[in-house]
Amino acid sequence: MSHPEEAIYQAQGMGHSSGMGAAPAVVFVDFVVGFADPAHFGGGNIGPAIEHSQALLAHARAKGWPVAHTRVVYAGDGSDAGVFTLKAPSLLKLTETSPLSRIVPELTPVAGELVVRKRGASAFFDTQLSGFLRMRRVDTLIVAGCTTSGCVRATVVDSLQHDFRTIVAVDCVGDRAIGPHEANLFDMRQKYADLMTNAALFSLPG
Repeated sequence: MSHPEEAIYQAQGMGHSSGMGAAPAVVFVDFVVGFADPAHFGGGNIGPAIEHSQALLAHARAKGWPVAHTRVVYAGDGSDAGVFTLKAPSLLKLTETSPLSRIVPELTPVAGELVVRKRGASAFFDTQLSGFLRMRRVDTLIVAGCTTSGCVRATVVDSLQHDFRTIVAVDCVGDRAIGPHEANLFDMRQKYADLMTNAALFSLPG
């Protein structure tokens, strides 16, 4: 279904596809217990995004694509807190040992998959993700995770700025509120990423 304002972007030459390159990887952003639970950071369509991400993870593993997972992790004493936690102090609950910061069991990493600990929104900011991808000569990053309007969007923008072709796996991203989810998918498609369903990703050759 087209967006009523899409014509504005088309007239300005936006919304083109950057496509899939020859060497994709997948990052699962912040699919941790706290974001799966509406009593903490979850809600909206994050649960279905986790469910659909199981198939994406299985596909990536079968294809031998590099896989990374992110967790938000702060020091137990809050000594590494920044301005982000002034906006959202509850994030300080996400410490290394907190059950809330553990990756959900359905997407448990296996050997060879990178687990990124981050304190900001983007999976790239002050982490080893870019080096992990460059070492493996990745040219395309498929992004799944939550929230669409927050850490997914920040990761997508930074992925583009690192010159990776960027694809948002639309079945596999979610937000605690549907309005921001839909608005940010629309905006990312116009400027930063391609949007693809699991079915489309799984049907690609190679």
